[in-house]
Amino acid sequence: MAITSRDLRSAEVVRRTRPTTVITLPQTRQRYASRSMSFGVHNKFAYAITIILALILANAMFSPIVSWFKVKYDDVKYGRPRTMQTTAFVGHDETNGLPSHFVAMNMERRIVIVEMPGGDPAKARTIVGPYLFGSGEDLTPVSLRFADVNADQRLDMLVSVKQEEMVYINDASSNQFRMITSEELAKLQQ
Repeated sequence: MAITSRDLRSAEVVRRTRPTTVITLPQTRQRYASRSMSFGVHNKFAYAITIILALILANAMFSPIVSWFKVKYDDVKYGRPRTMQTTAFVGHDETNGLPSHFVAMNMERRIVIVEMPGGDPAKARTIVGPYLFGSGEDLTPVSLRFADVNADQRLDMLVSVKQEEMVYINDASSNQFRMITSEELAKLQQ
């Protein structure tokens, strides 16, 4: 028995074509156009809110990672406790031709500076600086630089902690560093 397929619809029905009519409704188009424009404004607002929320989320996720890398970078650069070393000719027992050696440390939130005049550790002097308040301040680096602040031809010591700078005057009478007085500071600011 052979299976054949044939179209069950009659040939007349297939040949008949239906008439097509195009109807344009201009008012409907305008209404839909304004609706799509307002939908686009809402979409833009939703996208902007989504982007803002994504940025806040990214900041919340990456801030701890960035701060962790900053702490590790400071660990490599300054060590623990935070320590910085430098040398300078400041006029303190440098008759042997060697500069004085300075070590600035953040010892459990207390700034401590050790001066070795002329590079001689037997003559070491300790300058106790301020105490740092706040969480994580034991990891704050300390840096030193030297400049003639009061124009007396002697290098003064500037101690930088965060964005603050403390001035220690190189006192010619005692041959040591001391904290700047309020009168000297007022005189320098003029």
